[in-house]
Amino acid sequence: MNIVLASSNKGKISELNALLDSVGLKVVPQSEFAISDADEAGLTFVENALIKARHASRESGLPAIADDSGLEVDALQGAPGIYSARYAGRPTSDERNNEKLLNDLSEISEPHRTARYHCVLVYLQHAEDPTPLICHGVWEGEILTRPQGNGGFGYDPLFWVASEQCSAAELSPDRKNALSHRGHALQKLLTALPAKVRSL
Repeated sequence: MNIVLASSNKGKISELNALLDSVGLKVVPQSEFAISDADEAGLTFVENALIKARHASRESGLPAIADDSGLEVDALQGAPGIYSARYAGRPTSDERNNEKLLNDLSEISEPHRTARYHCVLVYLQHAEDPTPLICHGVWEGEILTRPQGNGGFGYDPLFWVASEQCSAAELSPDRKNALSHRGHALQKLLTALPAKVRSL
C-alpha cells in the first residue's frame, strides 16, 4: 500500500521511512507529487498534523501520514511548542533555533531545564476521512547548556537523555528510534493501522 508522507523535513522523512520499512509500507514523500507544504494554522500538534495529512491526501489521492512535533520546555511555559521549527523566525534553521533556545534559558539553572519532545502522527485513509488515527508519543529530557553530538536534527544536540547519559544527537539512529517521541507514536500507529485498513 502506497502512503504519502506529508512532510518535506528530510530528518523526519528518514526516521519515518526507517520505521515503516520494517512493516512493508511504501511511503512516498509529498515532494514526489510536487505537493507544497500546507499552511500550519492550527494551535495544537493535533490540528497541524490533521491539516498536513488532509492536504497531502487531497493533492495526491493517496492515504496520508502526517507528523507534527516539537519541543516543550517547562521553564519557557511550553515554548517553543508548535513553533519549534520556526522558533528563531525565518529563514528557519536548526542552528538559529538552538541558539535562541540557549539564549532564552541562559538564566535557568540545571535542575529547572526539564523538557520533552512531543510527536503527533495522523493517518488518513482519504482526505475526508472522518475517523483519522491519531497517535501521540512523548520523550522526556533536559536541555543542555551547550550542544553535544552531530547526529539527529532539530534540538537533538541540546536534548539530554538521562537513561543513555548522552544527548539525542549522540544516539545511533536505531537507538533513537527505539526511545524517541516519534518512535513511540509510530509504534502506536502500527498497532492500530491493521484494523483501520481492514475496515475499508
